Amino acid sequence: MRHARRRIVRRVARLAAVGGLLVGGGMVGQAAMADEPAPPVAGARTLAQTAGETGAALTERLGADRTAGSWVGTDGRPVVAVTDGKAAAEVRAAGAEAHLVRHSMKELRSATAALAAAPRVPGTAWVVDYRSNEVVVQGDRTVSSTDWSRLTGVAEGIGDFVRMERTTGTFTTRLNGALPILSTGGRCSAGFNVTDGRRDFILTAGHCGPAGTVWFGDGRGVQQLGQTVNSSFPGGDFSLVRYASGRAGDGADVVAVGGGKGVRITGVADPTVGQRVFRSGSTSGLRDGRVTGLNATVNYPEGTVTGLIRTTVCAEPGDSGGPLFSEGIALGITSGGSGDCTTGGVTFFQPVTKALDALGVRLVGAGAGQRQQGAAPSAAPSQGALSPGAASPGSSVPVSGGGTEEPALLSRLTDRRNAGPGLLIVAGSLVALVATRYIRDEQDRRAYRRHYSATWG
Repeated sequence: MRHARRRIVRRVARLAAVGGLLVGGGMVGQAAMADEPAPPVAGARTLAQTAGETGAALTERLGADRTAGSWVGTDGRPVVAVTDGKAAAEVRAAGAEAHLVRHSMKELRSATAALAAAPRVPGTAWVVDYRSNEVVVQGDRTVSSTDWSRLTGVAEGIGDFVRMERTTGTFTTRLNGALPILSTGGRCSAGFNVTDGRRDFILTAGHCGPAGTVWFGDGRGVQQLGQTVNSSFPGGDFSLVRYASGRAGDGADVVAVGGGKGVRITGVADPTVGQRVFRSGSTSGLRDGRVTGLNATVNYPEGTVTGLIRTTVCAEPGDSGGPLFSEGIALGITSGGSGDCTTGGVTFFQPVTKALDALGVRLVGAGAGQRQQGAAPSAAPSQGALSPGAASPGSSVPVSGGGTEEPALLSRLTDRRNAGPGLLIVAGSLVALVATRYIRDEQDRRAYRRHYSATWG
C-alpha cells in the first residue's frame, strides 16, 4: 500500500513538471511575439489638423493678397480670413467659414518686416494675430520707456493695425522634458528622440547649451547622457544631444508626462492657430493651452529668435527644450516666454518640422517617417467637426525613469510583459523533474540494500 502511494505521488509530480514545461514554453513564445513592435499607424492626424490643413490650403490657393491667415474655430471648423466677397464665397464652398478683414497677409508681413528692420529692443516680441487682423507687439518690464516710445513710433508709422501692449513678466528662455537633463550651464528638459539612421539623439532647445556641452542624467554628474553636437541659437532655438551609448533605448518614441506615464509620439506636424496643445517639462510637468500665433519673433536678452509658435501654455525655468504635442503628434520644443504656471503667461516654441529639416534627422520609432502634409480643400471638416477643446495629449503608456538606470534582474524576470515568468516556470519544472528522478533512484537503492541485507542475514 505504501509503495502504491509513493508511485502515485511520483507520477503526479512528473505530470506537474511536464505541464509546467509546456505552460512556461507557451508563455515564452507569447512574450517573444508580444515584444515585436506594432507597425506604425499610417496617416495619424490630430483633430485640429484636418481643419488646419483645409484652411492652410485655402490661404495658399487664394494668395496673400486676398487672405490673412486661418485658424480653428470653437466648433472645430476651419476659419479663413479673407479680404473680398469672392474669396469668401470660395472659402464657404470648400466647407470652411469665411471672416472678412481689412488687411491682407501681405500687409501684415510687411509690418513685421518693418519691425524687424528697426533697432533691436530686448524684451519685446511680436506676432500676427489672425483673429484680430493685427500685428501685436509686446514689451516686458525690462524695456525702458525710451525704447518703448521709439518702438511705438515705428508702429505708428506702419499703421493702426499694429497694437502695442506692455506685459508684467519678462521674456526669457526657460533654462535651468520632459525628463531633466543637466549640464554645468543649468537644467533643461529632453524634447523628442531623433535619429540620422546611424545614431540616436535628443532634440532639445538650442539655448540650453552650445556644441560641446556635456549632459548628465543625474545631479551628481555620474551618468553621462550625451554631448551637444549641433546647436542653433539665436536665430533658431534647437540643438542635438548625441547619446553617449549611441542609442535612445526602449520607449524612445514616448515622452514623459509625469506620474510614471508617457505619451507615444506617432508623427510630426505644424500646429494650427486655435489648436489645443500640451507641453511637458521637468519643472512644471504636463500643461495645456492653445496656439495663438505662428511665425512669432522674440527678442531675448541673448538674441532674436524668429519663426516661433506662440501659445497660452505656461512654462517655468527648467522646462526649456521640453516637447509640445497634441494627440500624439510632435509640434514644438519649449523655447521661452513670460510668466509662470501660478499666474499664467505666454510661451514660445520652436517648430519641430523646421528643426528636423535643418538638422537632417527624423523622429525615432512609430512617428519616424510620418510628416503630416497639407491637404486639398474639402468640405469634410464641417461635417461632424469636433471642437479643438476635445483634443488630448495622446495615447498614455508607462514610462521608465529616463532610460539611464537598468531595471533590477528580479523585476525584469517577474514582469508579466517579459519572457521572465515563462523562463522561471520552465526552470522550476526542470528542477522538479530532476528532483523526482533523484528521489526515485534513491528510494530504489535503499530498497535494494534492505532486500539484500535481509537475504544475507
